[in-house]
Amino acid sequence: MSTWVVGLWGVAALATSLASCKSTAPPGPYSTPAAVSRSTVEAEALSREGADLVEKDSARAETLLCQALTKDLFYGPAHNNLGVLYLKQDKLYEAANEFEWARKLIPGHPDPRVNLAITLERAGKIEEALASYGAALEVFPDYLPAIEGIASLTARAGKKDERLAGWLDSIAMRSEEPAWRTWACSHRAKFPP
Repeated sequence: MSTWVVGLWGVAALATSLASCKSTAPPGPYSTPAAVSRSTVEAEALSREGADLVEKDSARAETLLCQALTKDLFYGPAHNNLGVLYLKQDKLYEAANEFEWARKLIPGHPDPRVNLAITLERAGKIEEALASYGAALEVFPDYLPAIEGIASLTARAGKKDERLAGWLDSIAMRSEEPAWRTWACSHRAKFPP
């Protein structure tokens, strides 16, 4: 009987010591944060504030966007906003990485795909950029920034695509930017109905 009691106390002591080791060990870099440790509300506020500063104060914007991701690593808009900042700084690799995160975290939104396409285009990866614009149009078929991007890149790259005439019509009719409308009309003349 006493061996049994000592055995139970030994198991209990071992379990307690293992539990305390687990809780005091620092989390690994790839450990998933617990839902209670995430603060999406704070991440959203920091992300908005950072996005507002991208043009005015890029250093402060980067600090705020990184803080937002510290509050909630899975807040997709903060990744997208940080990617925009990196793209403006010509940090193409970093921008592409952030847009990939955003694309996965907000799968129904076309912006990360369009932003990734712009990044790939700047890096000279034409086929990948066209595919990313196409992915944005799969998510949101009438998204004008994606239509403008894919039409422009298709025309500049000299690619043959039967959809180009329709894209140009859409830009000419829907764009609020006179430069886009003029561009689309001038290119549309090359593709008679």
